[in-house]
Amino acid sequence: MQIIIKDKKHLAPAAEKFLKHFGDKRIFAFYGAMGAGKTTVIKAICKALGATDIVSSPTFTLVNEYGTAMGETLYHIDFYRIKSQEEVFDFGIEEYLTGECYCFMEWPELVEEILPSETIDVKISVGENEERILLIS
Repeated sequence: MQIIIKDKKHLAPAAEKFLKHFGDKRIFAFYGAMGAGKTTVIKAICKALGATDIVSSPTFTLVNEYGTAMGETLYHIDFYRIKSQEEVFDFGIEEYLTGECYCFMEWPELVEEILPSETIDVKISVGENEERILLIS
């Protein structure tokens, strides 16, 4: 599947399309270069899910937890500063990946081998006209 986001006004419809396509899938790994828009896309998806908390990059906190209007919990994890898999197990990655909550991960390259088989990979790139292209598998 491919979603093209031409500009910021197309983020909300893209997030809705994304969620509709994946139904009950809950675990997503976002790949892309620095500045490609991983956090921005995740913010839009969380908003579409009804997040009531402010969605921000978890680069320094590693994991952000957001509540929704429906009482659900959304997890946003950023592995950018992680140096080893041991660190990932130290903060309890298993709990985030085995629950019923949505889990959105940035920079998942270090943990690919421990991700559940149902993880959806989302590759974000920047097009010629600064649009964001999401390739989803």
